[in-house]
Amino acid sequence: MGKPVPIRAAETGQVSFVPYMASEQDVLDVLRGIKDPESQTDIVALGLVRDLAIRGGDVSFTLAFGAQPAQTKVMIHSMANKLVGRLPGVSRVNAKMGGAAAPHAHGGGAHAQAAPPAGAPPQRPADMIPEVKQTIAVSSGKGGVGKSTVAVNLALALHGTGASVGLIDADVYGPDLPLMLGTKGRPGMFDNRIIPVEAHGLRVMSMGLLVADKQPLVWRGPMIHTFIQQMLRDVLWGPLDYLVFDMPPGTGDAQLSLSQVIPLSGVVMVTTPQDVALLDVRRAIAMFQQLNVPMLGVVENMSYFVAPDTGTRYTIFGEGGGQKVADEYGVPLLGQLPLDPDTRKGGDEGTPIMVRRPDSAQAAAFREIARRVIERLGATATLRPLPTIS
Repeated sequence: MGKPVPIRAAETGQVSFVPYMASEQDVLDVLRGIKDPESQTDIVALGLVRDLAIRGGDVSFTLAFGAQPAQTKVMIHSMANKLVGRLPGVSRVNAKMGGAAAPHAHGGGAHAQAAPPAGAPPQRPADMIPEVKQTIAVSSGKGGVGKSTVAVNLALALHGTGASVGLIDADVYGPDLPLMLGTKGRPGMFDNRIIPVEAHGLRVMSMGLLVADKQPLVWRGPMIHTFIQQMLRDVLWGPLDYLVFDMPPGTGDAQLSLSQVIPLSGVVMVTTPQDVALLDVRRAIAMFQQLNVPMLGVVENMSYFVAPDTGTRYTIFGEGGGQKVADEYGVPLLGQLPLDPDTRKGGDEGTPIMVRRPDSAQAAAFREIARRVIERLGATATLRPLPTIS
């Protein structure tokens, strides 16, 4: 590994140092320290490192994965970013995740360009999940509003209509669905594709099923885009009436990636009544509108609390906020959900309220939300242009 090179100015005699720039060989050397867990062969020898380019302190390359499990891909990608980023002179690393590379006409180097098959038609986004009829994103402007609780119980309520339903934990920063659904097993593999885990009649996939509970998840934009694609392309979903996405809060890479990868049928926006939540949910609604994704409606969570001893109703977080923002954007208020201890407890114990107490008022509220979502899907079916970013 090199050091700063001393340069003496001819006129002044002063000595300055030119910062050392990492070379192609430096990058390949550190990447050779990463081995595929199954073959125990380094990723350079396997030919996974492609399109290596160095421009000043910026290093970019593609990891041309094949049939490796999703967990292995994420692990290798994370290690590659970390090790190359530690090299002297490297200020930024852009490690893309791609598919298996095609054979090279001249034997190819470790980082040659992969060529697509001649004459192959481009894959349309919807072909990633051709057997899925409707795709529903459950999103929110900010965290802590109960978005995942709504996503889980909405999926279960849809399943309760007799529909086949899948659930993707797209909240890569906090993949909580395995806990909320009580799923502990690892996904299986069949024909180089991941088999989703079954939970309460739902087909479920989450990064939380692939990593240890306390393992940190550090995501960059390209990784999130690839993860979204893998959850569609590499998972054996089979025929589904509905595929529900529990999105991360906010307006970030996951929302943009999902909206570009597939034509979403619509979005359910979750908020709480107070103004600070409404401020963020407006930004989220505006983003999906810019992406031409239909807005199915707003769910107001934590609308009120009914004291169990007196029956007195308290609007702890204010009131009317969900209706206000729904009216503002011309979409329906799909439902108002109270603060409910059993709903919280069910999520902590892996038995959502739709399973724990299917005859409760809270479960009935989720069934009504599901009914209205189905109605809205029918009403917006002709209003779904392909998503665009201007």
